[in-house]
Amino acid sequence: MRTLLITGPGGSGRTTTAAATALAAAREGARTLVLGTDRTDTLGAVLGVPVGAEPVEAARGLTALRVDPDADFRADLAALQDRAASALDLLGASRLDPEETGPLPGAEELAVLRALRDAALSEAYDLLVVDLPPAPRALSLLALPEELRRYLRRLLPPERQAARALRPVLGRLAGIPLPAEWLYETAARLDRQLAAVEAVLADRRTAVRLVAEPGPAGADAVRTTALGLALRGLRTDALIATRVLPESVEDSWLAGPVAQQRKTLEEWRESYAVHPVAHLGRDPRGTDDLAALAVPGAGAGTGTVEWPVTDHLAQDGVLVWHLPLPGARRDELDLIRRGDELVVTAGPFRRIVPLPSALRRCTVDGAALREGELRIRFRPDPGLWPRTP
Repeated sequence: MRTLLITGPGGSGRTTTAAATALAAAREGARTLVLGTDRTDTLGAVLGVPVGAEPVEAARGLTALRVDPDADFRADLAALQDRAASALDLLGASRLDPEETGPLPGAEELAVLRALRDAALSEAYDLLVVDLPPAPRALSLLALPEELRRYLRRLLPPERQAARALRPVLGRLAGIPLPAEWLYETAARLDRQLAAVEAVLADRRTAVRLVAEPGPAGADAVRTTALGLALRGLRTDALIATRVLPESVEDSWLAGPVAQQRKTLEEWRESYAVHPVAHLGRDPRGTDDLAALAVPGAGAGTGTVEWPVTDHLAQDGVLVWHLPLPGARRDELDLIRRGDELVVTAGPFRRIVPLPSALRRCTVDGAALREGELRIRFRPDPGLWPRTP
C-alpha cells in the first residue's frame, strides 16, 4: 500500500486537503482509506459524513476512519493489569477500572502511530491518506518511533535480556513471577510495534504532502517543516498551496494579497512541485466542494531520500557524507560526534543518527553547507582503518 502523510501549519486547510486528496484518488480507481487524527471530527465535517473509530464509506471507493485514543488507552491499561496481575495481588493493589481513567500524556501519539501501522499493513486498500496533526506536532509524532526505540535500547539493552532464561527458575523459587520478565516482554513488544511504524515511514511508497497558504507566514512554516522532514529522511511529494485568490482581482483592495501570494508561489516553484488550489469563497463541505478544489490524487511517484557516502580518499584523503537539508541555515546547524552516532541539530530539530559502518572508523574532519546539502568530511583513523598492502 502507498501511504501519503499530509500536514501543514494550523489553519492551512490540512484536513480539507487530506479529504480532497483521498476523494480524488478514489475517483481515479484506488481503494482509499483516509485516517483522521483530530480528537474532534473535523474530517467528518469536511466529508459530510460522521467519521468515528469504525470505518465508514464516505464515497465510492473511499473509506474514512478516525483514531480513538481513549479506547486504545483503556484497552492497553486492561492488558497491562492482566499481565501484572500476580504482582498487583502480592502488593494488595486494587485494579483501576478502565472506564474511570483518561489517557495519559503521550497516549494519543501512541494511538495514532498504532492506527497508522495497522492501516498501512492492511491489504484492503491501495492508498492510505493520513491527516496528521499540524506541522509542529506532526514532526514530533514522526520522530517518536525512532526516539522511543533508542530509549528502550539504552534502558533495556538486548544483551541484558540474555539472562531471561534464569528468571522463570527464580520465579518458581520465589513463588511469584518476577516483574522483570513481563517488563522485558512489554519492552520487546513495544519495540516490535515501533519498528513496524518505522518501516512504514521508511518505505519507498511513503511520502509527505505539505499544505500551506501562500504568504510570508506560510513560507516560513514550509521552510521549517521541510527542514524537519528532511532531517528525518522523509520524502515530500508535493506542496499544496491553498486558498489561492484569482489574479483578476488585481484592481481591487485584494491586489496586495494577490501579489503576495504570487511572489510566494514563484519562490515555492523553485523547490517543490506546487499545486495551487483556488479559494472557493466558502469553507468546503461535502464531496462536491472537495471535487471542486481539484486537488491532485496521490500519483504513482516512489523513492526514498538518500544520504550517500562518497569516496574522496584518492583526491583528498576523506569520505564525504551527504545529508540533504533544504532550507537549512548555517548559523542554525550543529554537529556532535558521540561514539558511533552523530547528533545533528538543524534549526529547532535534532536527530541522533548512527554512522554508516565505514565512517565509524574515521574522525570528523569538517563540514560545509552547500546548496541545501550538509556535507560532512570524515578522515580515516590510522589506528582503525585497514592498512593497504
